[in-house]
Amino acid sequence: MPHPTGADPRPLTGEPLALDLLNTRWIDAEGPRDLLASEEGLALWLSGTAVREQTKALAPAADAKTLARLLETRATLHALAASAARREPAAAEDAAALNAVLSHGRIRRTLGGDGLPQSAVEVDDPSWGPAWYAAESWLRLVADRPDRIRPCANHSCVLHFYDVSKNGTRRWCSMAGCGNRAKAQRHYARRTGS
Repeated sequence: MPHPTGADPRPLTGEPLALDLLNTRWIDAEGPRDLLASEEGLALWLSGTAVREQTKALAPAADAKTLARLLETRATLHALAASAARREPAAAEDAAALNAVLSHGRIRRTLGGDGLPQSAVEVDDPSWGPAWYAAESWLRLVADRPDRIRPCANHSCVLHFYDVSKNGTRRWCSMAGCGNRAKAQRHYARRTGS
C-alpha cells in the first residue's frame, strides 16, 4: 500500500529513536501497516523530526542499503523490547546483533577550540547512520530506566513507548486510542453483565 508523501501516518510518534523505529509498524482499521515497506516510507521516516535532528550530519540516503540496515536493526530492537517487557535479560544473539550494528559507528570526543568538549558520530558508511543512532538510543534507554520501555497494554496493538509519567504507570500507547477502547470495553462489559 502506498504511503502518504506528506504527514507521517503513524498513530504514535515522538518516542525515543529506538522506539520510533519499532513504531514504524502498526495496526489500524485497514490491518497491519509498515512505513518501511518502501524507500518512499523510509524517506518519510528519515524526514521525521527526531531522525532528521540526529542524522543530519550524516545525510543518509533513502535507498535500499539504508532500508536493509534499518529493517535488520528494527528486528533486533523488536526482540530486545520483548525481552525488556518480560523483564528478562537480552538473549545473547540479540545482544550480538545490536553490537554488530553499533560496531559500524562510534562517538568521537574532542576538545574544541573554545575549550569545551565536543562529540561527533562517525559511521563506516552514511547508510549505517540511522540504524546506529537507533541502536545507540536503545543503549541510553536501557541504561536509564529499562522498566519504562513498554509495549502497549492493548494486546492487538504492536506499538511501544517509553513511560515518562511521574509514577511510571502508563499502560497505553495513546489514551485517546487504545486507552479509550479499553475503557469503552470495560464500560460495555459492566452494562451488559458480560
